[in-house]
Amino acid sequence: MYEHKKVENLRAAVIDEAVLLSVFFLSGVSALIYQVAWQRLLFGTFGVDVESITIVVSTFMLGLGCGALAGGQLADRFGGRVIELFACCEIGIGLFGALSPYLIPAVGERFMQYELPVIALVNFVLILIPSTFMGATLPMLVSHLFRRSANVGVSIGSLYLANTLGAAIGAFATGTVLFVLLTLDQAIYLAAAGNFSAATIIVLRLRREVTA
Repeated sequence: MYEHKKVENLRAAVIDEAVLLSVFFLSGVSALIYQVAWQRLLFGTFGVDVESITIVVSTFMLGLGCGALAGGQLADRFGGRVIELFACCEIGIGLFGALSPYLIPAVGERFMQYELPVIALVNFVLILIPSTFMGATLPMLVSHLFRRSANVGVSIGSLYLANTLGAAIGAFATGTVLFVLLTLDQAIYLAAAGNFSAATIIVLRLRREVTA
């Protein structure tokens, strides 16, 4: 009986980790679709490539860093609810993504009469919101996996692998496939659907664990 229970617990842990890695892979795909697509949206504001690339890339890096710090603190404080927090972050990213085809151009038009540094700052702050949510997701999932495996190195390595692989595929697919088959707005909506799907999968998995 004890051995059977042990095997069942191990099996559940393996399935749980596979689900989390799949979800973080999907999150990585969506993140890079956004990065490429938002750069295109900023073309309408700046009219040139260098400024939009600078804003998007620098904002993503800052947001990921700030989000990682905030996510780590939240994971320490609300360790028992970290999966729900992750789902909330994904929903927040998805909501911003779904609104971004209207929001980013509207903000650009509103501040178009201002100097270029002001326009850049406004867009920087705007994109900082979802990128911070993105950065918060990693420490949350690391905290959850660490409670399962008690090996932080394995947890971080596995999640980074899944997310980086998803990001690479997302960046490649956006430029070579999505922008050929879809409009810019449709590509963004597809990324938002990825975030909503990730949140849904996590919530359904958590509910199954609770009712099991």
